[in-house]
Amino acid sequence: MRFLSTHLIALAIGFAANGADISGPLKTIRAVGPEGKGNAAAAQAWQSLAQAKPAALPQILAAMDGANPLAANWLRAAVDSIAGRTKDLPQMELMKFIADQKHDPRARRLAYELIKNANPKLAAKLIPGLLNDPSVELRRDAVQRVMDEGANLKKTNKPDLAQKQYRIALDAARDIDQIKKITSALRALGQKVDLPHHFGFLMQWSVIGPFDNTDRAGFAKIFPPENKIDLTANYEGKTDKVEWSPFVTANEYGMVDINKAYPGPGDGLKEVTAFAYTEYNADDARAVELRLGCKNAWKIWHNGKLIFGRDEYHRGMRIDQYKLNVQLTKGRNTLLIKLCQNEQEQDWTKEWQFQLRVCDPTGTAILAADRPPTPKTGTDNNQPANPTRKPRK
Repeated sequence: MRFLSTHLIALAIGFAANGADISGPLKTIRAVGPEGKGNAAAAQAWQSLAQAKPAALPQILAAMDGANPLAANWLRAAVDSIAGRTKDLPQMELMKFIADQKHDPRARRLAYELIKNANPKLAAKLIPGLLNDPSVELRRDAVQRVMDEGANLKKTNKPDLAQKQYRIALDAARDIDQIKKITSALRALGQKVDLPHHFGFLMQWSVIGPFDNTDRAGFAKIFPPENKIDLTANYEGKTDKVEWSPFVTANEYGMVDINKAYPGPGDGLKEVTAFAYTEYNADDARAVELRLGCKNAWKIWHNGKLIFGRDEYHRGMRIDQYKLNVQLTKGRNTLLIKLCQNEQEQDWTKEWQFQLRVCDPTGTAILAADRPPTPKTGTDNNQPANPTRKPRK
């Protein structure tokens, strides 16, 4: 009976995909979940969906709106299968799909790639209008085009026009590799680039530590700053009293190096915990993303509420490594980060640092209403406000 039921489902799905209505297979694929949930039915649905006519491509792409990653992968595979066996794509319908910014960014980028492969000239006409698209996936080609224009102007000895093009490209760029190339080009033209301002990195902090993290127990242990922020208080630390101190980073990628605040023997302290605190003044109440980069174990609080944490060490670090959704309050918002360093002694485990910025879903910086000027670069790019502090033993 189970075989008969499965067989009938497969026939029904196949019939739908070969006809005008593909809603059945799409619904089945969108229902796929983690740990193999719905995979067997999704595989059958995909077999049928992959045989759909090219005219179905916009509907399949639209099914990616709100789909989980597993379902999106099934749908993308169906799109690739259909596109791979025909050159007769519904180009105008795909153009309309791309123009509708409410659709999933991944799906819009996929539609663009279909047009680009089938009709490069038509795709080229789209590029200028994508420079400030809310889909970062679609901005990249548009940014590259402006970068190329800047490079050509520089080659023809038109530096003023070249730097204007590069500035346009920088304003629109969200991919780190492009931002780095644009920054290098502008600086080669004698232009200043304020990367902390562009990214929105938070540069002004108060730090306290070191507290204990022997046997990695500090992540779960509740230290006083987790209950209350009192910048005038002092507490028992790992070896003696600890107190809050201002700390400013001038690193242009917003890196806050805790080893600079609490230098220890050798390359840094081990089995320790520290906290970094700052306040962010928002123009309006709004949803934002906190984007954190950190290779240590960490927790983060917004307005006293624990947002998230990861009890992992030294898995690598990159800009925007973690994206956390929060709702800013108009006016004063508080941010507290807990940073734990473990016992490992290898060179690649010495780093005890983080970077944090506030932005919208495209990665566009949302600057505080009272953001101070970017700090001047110091010799080590991280400057404790009280550099006379004695190193902790």
